[in-house]
Amino acid sequence: MISSVAPIKASDKLQSLFERDERLIDVIASHSPQLAKLRNSPMRRVMARVTTVSQAARLCKIPTDTLVRDLNEVLGIKTTADLDVEPESTVADVDELSYMPSFESAVELDVRDELSKGGEPFSRIMAAVATLGSDSVLHLRAPFEPVPLFGVMEKRGFGHKVEKHADDDWSVWFFRQTKRDIGAQKAPLVPEARSTSTPIASGDAGIPDEVAARTEVRLDVRNLEPPEPLVCTLEALEGLPNDSVLLQINMRVPQFLLPILRERGFHFTIDESHENEVQVRIWRND
Repeated sequence: MISSVAPIKASDKLQSLFERDERLIDVIASHSPQLAKLRNSPMRRVMARVTTVSQAARLCKIPTDTLVRDLNEVLGIKTTADLDVEPESTVADVDELSYMPSFESAVELDVRDELSKGGEPFSRIMAAVATLGSDSVLHLRAPFEPVPLFGVMEKRGFGHKVEKHADDDWSVWFFRQTKRDIGAQKAPLVPEARSTSTPIASGDAGIPDEVAARTEVRLDVRNLEPPEPLVCTLEALEGLPNDSVLLQINMRVPQFLLPILRERGFHFTIDESHENEVQVRIWRND
């Protein structure tokens, strides 16, 4: 008889698993030296929040359905053949990435210490990515293979090459791909985050009258997992006309986004008066 308890799926975040049963930490940690770091609280706080079961299986170099089965067995759940198993990532494995284009300069970013202490350097990584030209690469040093980041970067048109120095020391080079490299146009960043245009109501607090008259582009990121809200917002701002304002609908004040906006010369207001949402209006002056 199959348990009525919801089974673990490949698309589940590790954080949700560990909240259900801390024994699952040992199940995953036992499969890989990289994931043994999950026993460390600061590292677990970072990795578990952004890593899915499917991505953990890739890091462990085992089939996704094997890890799904092992995790469910600990909870006493017998999996079935028709259990929803997320398809394997379309991001190329390291062995397939023998090609990396030549480059004239590299942006160096070391986040090993920050991640090991439980920090969240996604905003720093995205800010560094935004500075890359067509002939430069980002050289990222991390304490684990940052598999969740690969999909985010692939959607932005970046390839990657990975080198392992030690179990807690990895190099990843991110570089812009041409159509010849990827064989197709870049996929949309986050298809679910669709925007619509509406007039801005005049008299919004903190918004100059001439800005309030602009067209408002709405971007709802409440259902996205970090770092997608940050990435999606920066992507939207890249193509934002000067006569428009971006309205980001969030669940909380986007603390990592704000310093990036200041650095890039954007103006913004934060409205926390609405229930269950924070509205951030972002614009640039002509």
